[in-house]
Amino acid sequence: MENKGIDALRFEHRRIDSEIQHEYAKNDPDDARINELKRLKLRLKDQISGVAGSA
Repeated sequence: MENKGIDALRFEHRRIDSEIQHEYAKNDPDDARINELKRLKLRLKDQISGVAGSA
């Protein structure tokens, strides 16, 4: 069960990374959006580390 939680967090982490790459590929990337996505991605990374560390 715990593995499903980690998998969901990792999936979301990869999805956000794709969004960041998509934003960078635009002619006029939105820096504020990129920074917001990076903060969210870092938060997810911390959650993944916390869940994986407690396993």
